[in-house]
Amino acid sequence: MKASQFFISTLKEAPAEAALPSHKLMLRAGLIKANASGLYTWMPMGLRVLRKVENIVREEMNRAGAVELLMPVVQPAELWQESGRWDFYGKELLRIKDRHERDFCLGPTCEEVITDIVRKEFNSYKQLPKNFYHINTKFRDEVRPRFGVMRAREFVMKDAYSFHADYESLVKDGYQPMYDAYCRIFDRLGLDYRPVAADTGSIGGTGSHEFQVIAESGEDVIAYSDASDYAANVELAQTLPLTGERAAPAAPLNKVSTPNVKTIAQLVEFLTIPVETTMKSIVVAGENEGELVLLLLRGDHEFNDIKAEKLTGVKSPLEMASPEAVRAAFGADGGSLGPVGFAGKVYADYALEKGADWVIGANENDCHYTGFNFGRDAAEPEFVDLRNVVAGDPSPCGTGSLKLARGIEVGHVFQLRDKYSAAMNAVFLDNNGKSQVMEMGCYGIGITRIVAAAIEQNHDERGMIWTDSMAPFTAVIVPMNYKKSEAVRQAADDLYAQLLAAGVDVLLDDRDERAGVLLNDSELLGIPHRIVIGDRGLKEGVVEYTQRATGETRSVALAEVKSLFE
Repeated sequence: MKASQFFISTLKEAPAEAALPSHKLMLRAGLIKANASGLYTWMPMGLRVLRKVENIVREEMNRAGAVELLMPVVQPAELWQESGRWDFYGKELLRIKDRHERDFCLGPTCEEVITDIVRKEFNSYKQLPKNFYHINTKFRDEVRPRFGVMRAREFVMKDAYSFHADYESLVKDGYQPMYDAYCRIFDRLGLDYRPVAADTGSIGGTGSHEFQVIAESGEDVIAYSDASDYAANVELAQTLPLTGERAAPAAPLNKVSTPNVKTIAQLVEFLTIPVETTMKSIVVAGENEGELVLLLLRGDHEFNDIKAEKLTGVKSPLEMASPEAVRAAFGADGGSLGPVGFAGKVYADYALEKGADWVIGANENDCHYTGFNFGRDAAEPEFVDLRNVVAGDPSPCGTGSLKLARGIEVGHVFQLRDKYSAAMNAVFLDNNGKSQVMEMGCYGIGITRIVAAAIEQNHDERGMIWTDSMAPFTAVIVPMNYKKSEAVRQAADDLYAQLLAAGVDVLLDDRDERAGVLLNDSELLGIPHRIVIGDRGLKEGVVEYTQRATGETRSVALAEVKSLFE
């Protein structure tokens, strides 16, 4: 492609609203143009990157035996009502009406649509397993779209759905092949990533893995072992019970006045004590109307609500107790709460089990207890995992310690089991002629998010750094004085023709711009290989070759440039 026939629109500075490097660079390089909050046009340069990602995803999906189809963006409300998600999904589901006042939505995902298709087409175990996928636009009405295409309202996703006669087939014929295909996809894209065990969230099901691209700007935190391949989202990574004997009490229970102390930080400062000796109380609604559950964890640890809502007796989804309910049950307000005298269910984090002489709320406003001990001052609670892991915790796999890293989720695979197939009566006849509910898996990849994640992972102060597999063009020829020098123009055109004939995706930047503009744009666009042709080098039969990733620049004989791409 010649630049004069293409469209290049670069900016010296990114708009002020752009925060992440990927957002800034995609706008500066003209990959995208903003239309409204969370809505973008993919410009020609950006679309080339997007299509290359799509092609790799499509090739690996086909290789794994998935069958491509194309489902609609606008989906009928009846299917979502049948699955139970019409109301449950919340405001992210954009609901619309047609001219006949019938309800529809803009699909954020396609479990309902594909289940409806399969239940109408499949009725025998002989037709299973089957995996369908498509690559299409999705819409989620994010309350606060941000970070460019990283969290946009409209985006492109590859979603696949597999259907099986039993759970064994779901794992063997669906989940594992998709997991392996995802690894091949991200390997081919040249991304530094980790598959991590994850919570299933609103999608449902019994097991899932996220594929996280490692990047400091990532919104997710992942935990991984320094001595094994264990990795999990920090929300799912487990802490282990402490070993050894509990420390013996060394202090009596003593009530102290703590006026206007409402937080752990204020408590630590007021009493001049280590934060590790404090205990914080979180009160949540119980399963039964009017019941409250008290959750205790160390003052310096972070509460994990996903783990908490899975506890027996805790209302799901998790619901914090109202101030009125807390006051009625404890006789005090938040910030002064503790287990002494509380008659309801109490869970305590593992980190509290072996300690002694804790500082805890006294269930009296502006008062705390020092010297609190389980068993002596309150009944023994049930010790469970209630917190997020921290760096240095033992790995749940039993090998090594945990380290933490930030990541960007670009893919997710789920074992849905029968969450949708049972709700929507997707059944088949087994080999005994009995009706059975299909087992189901789903597998998503954020195509547009991959583009942004790759930039977050690979950029410098000059611009983006693409791998060959994702770059809008593999190589760029930058001729100096293309319009004025016959020798340069002839050499550039000849080399361009040679590389095209060899199958190289090459851009000839024949724009009538200053050399600095051409060179700066090539770096901003992150094109992996640059060949600069000038009159001075041509006199010696050489051109200047630069590899974008390393910055290495060297002279190469003009006749040998083609061999660089063989």
